[in-house]
Amino acid sequence: MDRRKFLRHAGHSLAIPGLMSSFGFSMQGRKSLENFLRLASDSNRVLILIYLQGGNDGLNTVIPMDQVSVLNKVRPHVVLPDDKILGLDDAQVGLHPSLPGFKSLYEEGRLGIVQNVGYPEQNYSHFRSTDIWMSGSDSNQLVNSGWPGRLLSQEYPQYPDEYPNTEMPDPLAIEIGYGSSLLFQGPTASMSMVLNNADSFYNLVDNVEEEAPDTVAGDKLKFVRLVARQSQLYGEVVTAAAKKVNTHASYPENNVLGAQLKIVSKLIAGGLKTPVYMVRIGGFDTHDAQVVAGDHTKGEHAELLKKVNDAVMAFMQDAELQGIDDRVIGMTFSEFGRRIVSNASLGTDHGSAAPLFVFGNEVTGGVLGNNPTIDSNSTFEHNLEMQYDFRQVNASIIEQWFGVSTADTTNVMLNEFETLPIIGKPEVISGLNPLKTETEANIYPNPLVGITSIDFYSNGEPLEVSLMDLQGKKVAQIYSGQTKHGKQQIIWDASHLIAGRYLIVFRNQKSHYSKLVVKY
Repeated sequence: MDRRKFLRHAGHSLAIPGLMSSFGFSMQGRKSLENFLRLASDSNRVLILIYLQGGNDGLNTVIPMDQVSVLNKVRPHVVLPDDKILGLDDAQVGLHPSLPGFKSLYEEGRLGIVQNVGYPEQNYSHFRSTDIWMSGSDSNQLVNSGWPGRLLSQEYPQYPDEYPNTEMPDPLAIEIGYGSSLLFQGPTASMSMVLNNADSFYNLVDNVEEEAPDTVAGDKLKFVRLVARQSQLYGEVVTAAAKKVNTHASYPENNVLGAQLKIVSKLIAGGLKTPVYMVRIGGFDTHDAQVVAGDHTKGEHAELLKKVNDAVMAFMQDAELQGIDDRVIGMTFSEFGRRIVSNASLGTDHGSAAPLFVFGNEVTGGVLGNNPTIDSNSTFEHNLEMQYDFRQVNASIIEQWFGVSTADTTNVMLNEFETLPIIGKPEVISGLNPLKTETEANIYPNPLVGITSIDFYSNGEPLEVSLMDLQGKKVAQIYSGQTKHGKQQIIWDASHLIAGRYLIVFRNQKSHYSKLVVKY
């Protein structure tokens, strides 16, 4: 078997516990997506995917406050006490009491909640639904590659031949868990480096290796390790990056997700330019004992959400300490949600749509989407209706965070999906901002509906405000003329616009500035 075929097949086999605690696979190659290369390599933007394995109960995670009375009727076995829900000041939703850190992030504008995320024709199998989420396929479509794997394979089609090299020495994906997942599988090779767990990572850093048994199997194990070390040199750059960082924020003990995120922080702060990580925490398949009978704020689900909350908050504090907080966003996902109606075992069963979280300094804070409408006569067969396809979220992050073109995003996602305002901080296109500061433009509502308020601070210079499509064509002239110094407001009617994504561009004689808006 030649080297390329060996690596293509070894992505899964070499990550068996005990076989390979210090090896894995990466995804590096030749340039093809210029914007991605620029953003992923030069500015070191990072995406962390947090897999809530098992199917998280969205209705007990993000609670629609206008549906509380109905929830008390249809899910009495698990419903949270009204007075324990963490209400969000400017939203019609609340959070599970185990998520106080997420409430803080929300209030700081660093947490986005996307409501009712799923896909058409929901499959309720853990395995199949996980494959759908990771591959980005339709529910009736079998795809043997993952959406980040295709993104990187499109960028680096020659991988794994002649990699790593001096131009691209770092892995482009790292996942912590047992085996290389479908998420990072490209058309011909696994594109991720795998660390089985936190212990295997620190064994790698400390150059510790479990002794192979003095048997035929042990000899084969030694050979596999030798081949892996010869063909995979990413362990060296990972070790070097890890050893550069000696201080950390405090992470929670006995928290598997926290231990994984600590590794991620260490590698990012140590200079590794890996743009995509995946970490995971299992246990969300809460058919029973989701709550404690006498106190629904306690139980398996509460404990899991607390681990997620504490781990993410420790990471965010650590990221700020390490000076990497502006470069990182995180997103949670789960293969499906849970049923509307609870069961008699103090649990919930496999469902469909559920909310997900996106967090980071550069995300669009707030709630995207409407609260689900729950029928008080719901039965066990009823499910939450999907409002957003999960592939819309993926496409939005690919374009807005990594700067990939719409055409390339369509190729990666296997279809064109309307993007959502996930990354919403203003973007300065040229050096100087014609406004007072780059953060002082607010467009409401966004997504656009009809009458739209455009609030901004002006430097007191002549200003042109235009609506442009993403191909650079001017769609509408919103304002042109002299502005006063200070706070300004333009009222504009967007009801005539067709659905799509646009840029509102502020321009003076010296520079221009734009902000993304969406019309559904």
